[in-house]
Amino acid sequence: MFFVGDTMASSRRTWMFSSLRSKTRLDDGENPFRKRLFSSFRGDRREQRSQGLEDGVSDIDKIRSFSDGGLETNKGVFLPGEDQQDVGAMKRFSTLFTSFRGKGNKDRSSKEPDLPANTEISPVEEKAKEQRYASGQFFFEYLVVVRPKKNKDGIYEPQIIYQFPKKDGMVRFQREEEEKTLKALTLFCFPEGVNWAPLTEYPSETFSFVLTDVDGSRKNGYCRRLLPYGKGARLPEAYCIISNLACFGLFSKIFDEVEQRRKISMAMIYPFMQSLREAAFPAPGHTVNIKSFIPERGTEIISLTRPTDSWLEHVDFSTLFRCLSDEAVLKVFAAAVLERRIIFIAEELGTLSQVIHAVAVLLHPFIWQHTLISIVPEILIDVIMAPTPYLLGVQKRFADQVTDQTELLVVDLSEGRKETFIKCMGDEDTILPHKLKDEIKQALSAKNEKSSLEELNRVVPEAFLPFFIKTVGHYAKYIVRNGKEKQGEFQRTDFCKSIESKSTRRFVKKFVETQMFDLFIQEMEQRPASQEGTGFFDRNIAEYQKKMREKAKKH
Repeated sequence: MFFVGDTMASSRRTWMFSSLRSKTRLDDGENPFRKRLFSSFRGDRREQRSQGLEDGVSDIDKIRSFSDGGLETNKGVFLPGEDQQDVGAMKRFSTLFTSFRGKGNKDRSSKEPDLPANTEISPVEEKAKEQRYASGQFFFEYLVVVRPKKNKDGIYEPQIIYQFPKKDGMVRFQREEEEKTLKALTLFCFPEGVNWAPLTEYPSETFSFVLTDVDGSRKNGYCRRLLPYGKGARLPEAYCIISNLACFGLFSKIFDEVEQRRKISMAMIYPFMQSLREAAFPAPGHTVNIKSFIPERGTEIISLTRPTDSWLEHVDFSTLFRCLSDEAVLKVFAAAVLERRIIFIAEELGTLSQVIHAVAVLLHPFIWQHTLISIVPEILIDVIMAPTPYLLGVQKRFADQVTDQTELLVVDLSEGRKETFIKCMGDEDTILPHKLKDEIKQALSAKNEKSSLEELNRVVPEAFLPFFIKTVGHYAKYIVRNGKEKQGEFQRTDFCKSIESKSTRRFVKKFVETQMFDLFIQEMEQRPASQEGTGFFDRNIAEYQKKMREKAKKH
């Protein structure tokens, strides 16, 4: 069971949901998806997830949700250097909407190209592979190809025309769950809706999203949309890979290989993806070699190397700083750190997903705990009315629907824009302590327009991480334990009073009320005393304090 509209939750606070029927732009003839949307509401953090749905949604066939943004916890993006198995309470919950209905859920297999005969996997092999995938070793779970196709009303709707691998032997409810999940993918591959027609030119673009299950487990979606090789007017296609792994750059290279094979034949995709599926996912900084055969080129060795810094491998800071000035990025950061509603507007799907992913990573070592959808499909546009915090990416064509909202930050990323901030709360420039804000800007000056991805991955974290070290880096001193085996208890009042700077103390008093800080402290309270000082943030705090002591000695 998956959700649409990603949020993260803990055992302290789950999300309550009630049905929200759109009061605008609806008539009896519209798509039923748009008539059943849900907005998220906060509940008590100590409630169980099983109690996170109100009675108002009991009439829904199957509640599902999608999250967007490729936001991993200890597995990659947010908590570098920490144990990947220690996910803890930092999991995401989601905005809800109904299950997908209609003809797309009936018999899709009759419309898909036949796979090569050797795609069938024996039950023993399949069980072994499933166990291996469950351990996180597989590169991906699915590859699907999505293309708009005419329905009986003559309207183009995105449909899956190819899927690898096919899974047989599933019981009925498993098959239904798979159908609904795959149907849901089409929304994110073609989020604009049904206004498609054959084209002669169309720029290729790559973007990503995340599917979040009710138990907090995540599947990353990577998508490349392009015009297939050929002559004359034709419909665009989207290649979509679903994986447990967050590594945007690596999967972009995989799409390059898939695209080359698609030019020859759909059947050529299978051998490469089969080899990839059987390969072990490399550790950070390591390489895996895949053998592949292409007619006229023979057998080739394709090398896929994973970046050394795994927490940054799903992020491209260059798009963020190309679209926004340093001052504008700081304004967005200030709104995000206080968990406000933020909407980004752009026409390019890749721009939206890359910018939102980058903004979320600026919060490290804290994790955005609320709704995050890097590309909002048209039929889910009413999610902008949710009263709770969110990070949303909306295409330019829907901008007019966004500007009707109040008490939020709307950021225009498009080229040739008249203004960057279409809407704002008005206090964004005063949220961050002035001195610390200047220090971030000074650190960011080390980059320039020609900075490489590697340089940005060094400069940007070095600019923002010290902000959290200087504001809340003393948190460990205020976690009191009555014994080594006892759970710690955070002394919030004393923690805030200990800050000498009035401007910093004023900021911290607001920041400690956020869910991202609350969940971080909860995990630190529950962490065994023997593990204190071992996390990524703790190590950076210790390194900073060491530098300060050495600096003091010199003076």
